[in-house]
Amino acid sequence: MGEMEFIGIGGLVVLFILLSLRAPVGLSMLLVGIGGYYCLSLAAPYVRFLPYIKQFKTLLWSNMANYDLSVIPLFVFMGYLASQAGLSQDLFRGMSALMSRFRGGVAMSAIGACAGFGAVCGSSLATASTMGRVALPELRRMNYSPRLATGALAAGGTLGILIPPSVALVIYAVIVEASIIDMFRAAIIPGLIAVLFFISVIAIMVRINPKLAPKTSDMDPAERKTALLRLIPVLLIFGSIILGLGVGLFTPTPAAGVGVFAILVYGFAQRFWGEKGLNIKGVSTALLETAITSGMIYYILFGAEVLKGFFTRAGLPSAMATWAGSSGLDPWLVLIIMLLIFILLGCFMDSLAMILVVVPFFWPVLIDLNGGDYATAASSTFGMSVDELKIWFGILSLIVVELGLITPPVGLNVFIINALAKDVPMSETFKGVIPFFGVELIRVALLIFFPVLVLFMPSALG
Repeated sequence: MGEMEFIGIGGLVVLFILLSLRAPVGLSMLLVGIGGYYCLSLAAPYVRFLPYIKQFKTLLWSNMANYDLSVIPLFVFMGYLASQAGLSQDLFRGMSALMSRFRGGVAMSAIGACAGFGAVCGSSLATASTMGRVALPELRRMNYSPRLATGALAAGGTLGILIPPSVALVIYAVIVEASIIDMFRAAIIPGLIAVLFFISVIAIMVRINPKLAPKTSDMDPAERKTALLRLIPVLLIFGSIILGLGVGLFTPTPAAGVGVFAILVYGFAQRFWGEKGLNIKGVSTALLETAITSGMIYYILFGAEVLKGFFTRAGLPSAMATWAGSSGLDPWLVLIIMLLIFILLGCFMDSLAMILVVVPFFWPVLIDLNGGDYATAASSTFGMSVDELKIWFGILSLIVVELGLITPPVGLNVFIINALAKDVPMSETFKGVIPFFGVELIRVALLIFFPVLVLFMPSALG
């Protein structure tokens, strides 16, 4: 390994130290990228530092002007509007009306509500925070075990990153040059499997230990009717977005525009029915939050591009691909090691930062192991073409990133939910997520052994 690669590894170590210390992600990437490139210019005279800096003005513009990334502010705005319009409460109450007759039904409803809200939010941390505020008081009021209540919400929050449309899926698709619409389609079946597994876990837990949940929590008939009626427009809005994307009725950016318009219309219409709904203040708040969040995302994307320039010049991605190819390790073992690294990093890194930092390293290695850029399904190691590999690896990556969010001892979702339930010991919340962690491992194994679960929707609808 040459001097350039050593500088690149040093920069990678510094980056992970900064991120583990909770330094701002975008700033950490910028500092390491600029500092690392400067070190390269000192080590090798042919590496010019000044031209590298001058490219920033066009680099920032190219990120902002990327049409594929224009969907991000719209999806973020859609999530904040849904929260301001009370759709998260309507979703949870409606799901509770459907499932409250079962033992553990309200906890199951929280899982369903997390999946539904994830369809407009696209962020696991935001889904956990929003649905935690909505569902946790109700679960506690009905005497659900703190372990089950907090564990189910922490696990349910992870659905936000995978249920389409997802900001993380968009970012991944841009990095590996995959079709965004195909990534969204591929996430549908794994997302539904996760919901089914999580609900099954709750059913088994309350069957084994009935003290975890009250026997039943049936609603008053009038309250049930109201909750179900309010659920219908919410499901129509969310369902139209996912269905429209799935059947190719519209592409992601128009889909986000349709979602924003539908929520605005529904939110303002509620006020004519004498309900809370949306008002100008709520829209202004959603716009401000969207500007802050989108600015943060674009800042991170800019930092990732600067960092990518440093790592590429240092030769780290190609060095990793060369090492993996000459190591003699089985390609499937290398894949599993990659997924384990994702889980480990997910304990202390934001999912978006992880995708931006790690995927550019892992993807060239996987391409090389699969047989190169022009491998076909028949000639490849993993039995799939490059385009199929992009989709399959992307879904697997996001699922194990989800796992990192609930992995002891530093799962970020666990900390978010525990902050909302300050009287619940952290150990109880971690005990609550362990069964969900177990079924997530089963889901990963299913998708590894049966790639058709990921590739069916893109191939059937493409």
